[in-house]
Amino acid sequence: MRAARLIRMVLLLQSRPSMTGAELARELEVSERTVARDVLSLSEAGVPVYADRGRAGGYRLIGGYRTRLTGLGRSEAEALFLSGVPAALRDMGLADAASAARLKVSAALLPELRDAADGAAQRFHLDAPAWYREPATPELLPAVADAVWDDRRIATRYRRKDTEVERELEPYGLVLKAGVWYLAARAGTKTGTETGTKADTEANTEIGTEPGSDMRVYRIDRFTSVTPLDDRFTRGPDFDLPAFWAERAAQFARSILRDEVTVRLTPDGARHLRHVTDRAGAEEALAAAGEPDEQDRITVTLPVESLDVAYSQLLSLGPEAEVIAPPELRERFAAAAGRMQGLYGR
Repeated sequence: MRAARLIRMVLLLQSRPSMTGAELARELEVSERTVARDVLSLSEAGVPVYADRGRAGGYRLIGGYRTRLTGLGRSEAEALFLSGVPAALRDMGLADAASAARLKVSAALLPELRDAADGAAQRFHLDAPAWYREPATPELLPAVADAVWDDRRIATRYRRKDTEVERELEPYGLVLKAGVWYLAARAGTKTGTETGTKADTEANTEIGTEPGSDMRVYRIDRFTSVTPLDDRFTRGPDFDLPAFWAERAAQFARSILRDEVTVRLTPDGARHLRHVTDRAGAEEALAAAGEPDEQDRITVTLPVESLDVAYSQLLSLGPEAEVIAPPELRERFAAAAGRMQGLYGR
């Protein structure tokens, strides 16, 4: 632990002209007294750390000293590729590895290029969670992430409504979608009270996994236990996580559109339909629409998640959309129009 801290101190000083004791203490998460003791240890080991006295003083390396300890380890190199998603790194327990990797890269750069990382960070930032949602880190995410990195099989308990399923999984990859973590895993043996095709289908439908497929998707926050097993698995050479997720996400989006409504749209309503409903469903409905009527309106058959969802979505289009069917939804819109008339008709 201390050796790693000393190496990190040298890399910090190598990447900057000088640093105060307070700055080093903050970066290394230790006290300033510990920083002073570490500097003394480095000096005794032959590392030329010089201490400038006074209010503006600090620590710096002299004589153009450069360490050769800048080779990236595997975990550091892997974490570096995720360094644009700092919250994800923190959630998976990789923040320290990413920090060490960035320091090594910075220390290896020419002095005139060392501000490149800060320049990029001030210009581009990825904020993954959705608006109006306080993201919560699943407690078992670091354990799952370790198994993913290590290609290690895991024994899990997964919550499904009021029951739990025990299953051994081969964890292939993690996906962060709108602040929610998912695991793509190949399913193995299963035990517990909920077994059989029905349970499997229910577990898979929520996130678009095809029933009967051995590659499935699980929400991390529904794992109640994760235990790494002794044996590792051989990752399928043809597995492509981005392609797999895109396919499953598209399946899920289609699977939840279980109802249909018929809507007559003005040109303005047609332009805005894809912004208030499922985009793919809206585009398919518009592409299948017939010719406009004498008022330049088109009639579309729109797939929707439910009539309640369709009501809230299409209501935002106001007079640019007229619901034709089903009758019960048209009646709801008529009642809403009557209430609106009562509010604004005066």
